[in-house]
Amino acid sequence: MAQYSEAPGGATLDGVFTALADPTRREVVRRLGRGPMSVGDLARGFPMTLPSFMKHVRTLEANGLIRTAKTGRVRTCALRRERLALVDDWLAEQRRVWESRTDRLEQFVTDPEEHQS
Repeated sequence: MAQYSEAPGGATLDGVFTALADPTRREVVRRLGRGPMSVGDLARGFPMTLPSFMKHVRTLEANGLIRTAKTGRVRTCALRRERLALVDDWLAEQRRVWESRTDRLEQFVTDPEEHQS
């Protein structure tokens, strides 16, 4: 899996999975899937202080899943959808590996005479 150790821009697959492991951060990604939002709007509904919420934002940003921009006093977050493709590519590879294995198992189970010595 060496091709996943470093993605363009420095985000690693491990870092992306780590960032997505937390339910708060997954919810932030889900909300940003609808479009950019201010940090204040994103933080509404989460039972934590704004500084605690900002730790989640920084984790998502550090792992390349979101980008932030500050205009005046408002920090806006936007989803970097191309980073989710890193996860999608990894999952597709795993799916191919397991489908190949289950195909071989199915062949073994349905034609056992072919495999007897």
